[in-house]
Amino acid sequence: MVAGGGRLDKPFVKAGKKFHKMHSRAAKYPRVRGVAMNVVDHPFGGGGWQHPGRPKTVSRNAPPGRKVGSIAARRTGKR
Repeated sequence: MVAGGGRLDKPFVKAGKKFHKMHSRAAKYPRVRGVAMNVVDHPFGGGGWQHPGRPKTVSRNAPPGRKVGSIAARRTGKR
């Protein structure tokens, strides 16, 4: 038998257990959407509803703080 076999069968009951596991692996957790943030935290943040509020496509020569979403997209799904 493999050492530690079946370890992943037990579910994470609390969010804190998952947090500490991801923290030990140096992974970004929890991953929060930009539209769920405040205006000062993300270009898509703020507003009365959770929507980007501006086009999600951005040009390639945009400044680094603005370059979120689809960068220099030739096509998007809106047709």
